[in-house]
Amino acid sequence: MPVRKAQQKEEVDMLEALSPPWPLGWSVAIFVLVAAVTVVASVRMTSLGDVLADRTGWGEAVFGAVFFGLATSLSGIVMTAVSALGDQPGLAYSNAVGGIAAQTLALAVADFFYRRANLEHAAASSANLLFCCLLIGLLSVVVLTALGPDVTLLGVHPASVGMIAFYMGGLWLIRQENEQPMWQAVRTRETVVDVPDDDGADEEDGTGTGVLWVRFLAVGTVVAVGGWALAEAAGVIVESTGLSAGLVGAVAMGAVNAIPETVAAVAAVRRGAMTLAVSAIIGGNSLDALNVAVGDVFYRGGSLYHAASADELFLTVGALLMTVVLLAGLIIRQTKGWGRIGFEGVLLIVLYLGILGVLTF
Repeated sequence: MPVRKAQQKEEVDMLEALSPPWPLGWSVAIFVLVAAVTVVASVRMTSLGDVLADRTGWGEAVFGAVFFGLATSLSGIVMTAVSALGDQPGLAYSNAVGGIAAQTLALAVADFFYRRANLEHAAASSANLLFCCLLIGLLSVVVLTALGPDVTLLGVHPASVGMIAFYMGGLWLIRQENEQPMWQAVRTRETVVDVPDDDGADEEDGTGTGVLWVRFLAVGTVVAVGGWALAEAAGVIVESTGLSAGLVGAVAMGAVNAIPETVAAVAAVRRGAMTLAVSAIIGGNSLDALNVAVGDVFYRGGSLYHAASADELFLTVGALLMTVVLLAGLIIRQTKGWGRIGFEGVLLIVLYLGILGVLTF
């Protein structure tokens, strides 16, 4: 009997050791490990997403922004929900918005891997332009809500429901435009047109579409579980180091939150799927803006929008400005720009570093 009790005690002690909150050293190690796993998972998701975009007939722009964007945003959604449930509204809010800024910067990173021309020039798509407009609208709603009346219904601000409706309406409009386009980008020698591969000609030849969906969702689940671990680790880092939730959310969590989109964009560029590279990031950003509404639902202390500090609102407007710069780059379509990455890529880097500098000092 004593041996049995001793074994049970060891099992309980092991479970307690593995359960959050973890020690600071463990939290940092988990943060790094999960980030590495996310990189591997994102590369696999890119290949699956490229094939599924062709097989479903949705095209790289819409598929990348909706399904691929959702899959790569799962970790950020989980991070925000866990942080909000843990009564850390600043961390929840800044993670969602900080991810947008970091992911927008990822386009400049992906541009370095496409040397023929500016990525925004090659990935000409009216759907990508509309997704930028959708993101600008969602971020504007977030700022307006934060500066408006602090009201909740059943613990949720009405704007959260409005944002979901806004997003769904935007998707419907973009889908309509994709089927019957009224605008078309000028074709140039450097334009990479999204042309679906013929059936049976893709790299997953012989594998059923249903199996590919299962694999795609399985990899997305791995990314989501990683998001939970990252949120728990980030909470410990904030409490142990005394760093502000806004800074940790914008820099640490925001950067890791951007890893799936960054890796996916680079992998898509190397595969020649330029439209997928851009749409995955813009679509993921739109879902991250919607992620603020998710955090509002899980936060039981009132309106998450009104729990945002001045630093976090500054971060929101910064992400909004970066999106405007990206939209301008997609419209102007500079073939080659400053540093061979286009004027918008250079400005995105400068803006991001400036935002981090203000938040740090």
